[in-house]
Amino acid sequence: MPFGSALPSRCAICQNWPHAPVCEACISRFAQPQHRCLSCALPLALGLQRCGACLRTPPPLDLCLTAVSYEWPWIDLITRFKFQEQAGWDGPLATLMLSASGAEDALDAADWVVPIPLSTQRLAQRGYNQSWQLAKQLSPSKADAHLLLRTRDTPSQRTLPRAERLANLVGAFAVEPLRASALRHKNVVLIDDVMTSGASLHTAARVLRQAGAAKVSALVLARTEAPEDY
Repeated sequence: MPFGSALPSRCAICQNWPHAPVCEACISRFAQPQHRCLSCALPLALGLQRCGACLRTPPPLDLCLTAVSYEWPWIDLITRFKFQEQAGWDGPLATLMLSASGAEDALDAADWVVPIPLSTQRLAQRGYNQSWQLAKQLSPSKADAHLLLRTRDTPSQRTLPRAERLANLVGAFAVEPLRASALRHKNVVLIDDVMTSGASLHTAARVLRQAGAAKVSALVLARTEAPEDY
């Protein structure tokens, strides 16, 4: 799949024109595949499948995949997409997510592709849920924004340590009661734009498992890599 629109445009990174929104040269330079832990998507030495932390305390995700590290230039593009009302980045960024090793196989095997939901307040402020925009692009026939609900607004997670992030999210997600049967024995892929501590994805995964989901994986656009974040 080509990266971005077929219409002429300027590459947002190198500014060359005419190019796709992110040109192939910049993708090759800034989105090199990296060997990562299958459970938390942190960088990992070749030959290993899971990091020590995930072996000691397995997370509630069967698989966790990311396209890129959360660093420049992807931070700038995600900021445009998420906070600057540039929803049109959903196509190019979803295409980047499909380049993650294992992403297409995970989506093919999924019964449902579910975005991390926003609260009503956050959705009203932003105008759209960036994770839902990505999910629709990644798998239009399987994406569903109504299976997993955000039941309450929570303070920003960005400055909180992991333990407080988890506490912050207790009771923040729920499965739509009238749709719970649709999750039983199903394979679900959660979609989010950025994974930091994994608190949101892990909390959502536990809720889906409690509803009967047989397998819950995650596919994210970008992953932070500071050890203290996990």
